[in-house]
Amino acid sequence: MWQAFFEANQWIVGYGLNLIACESINDGKPECITTGANIFGGAGKRIDAIMRSKGLISSTLFCEIKTHDTELLSKTPYRAGVYRASKELGGGVAQVQKTVSKAQQLISSQFLARIYEEDGTPTGTELSTTRPRQVVVIGSLREFTRNGAVNPEKMSSFERYRTSIQDVEVITFDELYERACFIVEDH
Repeated sequence: MWQAFFEANQWIVGYGLNLIACESINDGKPECITTGANIFGGAGKRIDAIMRSKGLISSTLFCEIKTHDTELLSKTPYRAGVYRASKELGGGVAQVQKTVSKAQQLISSQFLARIYEEDGTPTGTELSTTRPRQVVVIGSLREFTRNGAVNPEKMSSFERYRTSIQDVEVITFDELYERACFIVEDH
């Protein structure tokens, strides 16, 4: 369900995050296999969305998309007032990091990667491979509310976790929705 929504509204993932206009790499579906599976390289990596910024030279954005009802934190505290990231949140962060790492290894000798059609024809698209942006879209901040009030221990545990992760932006579906509304209302 969410994959189809983001395919139809690609601007939300790119433009909505840092106000940089983005589109899919191949002007088609944002979901893409970034590295192939083989006996030498190990398992292949599929990313829910790989996007490129619009410009003379494009930078890349890799995005893992979970669901709006995926838990952000474990249900029980690790210690009093301390909640750890859920298995799905931690896994999503690790997944996007591994996908980007494998993709960078394939093209590590180049500053710019060229995109080709399946038959080998160059598309004319060049991508900067230096430090791609990484995003995980997951869950909802409503998870931290009960009877209309925010649980400060859960909220602070989540904020500390997501702001401590280097190179990966974790954004919830409700936050992404609010950004999209802002962009649409502003135009």
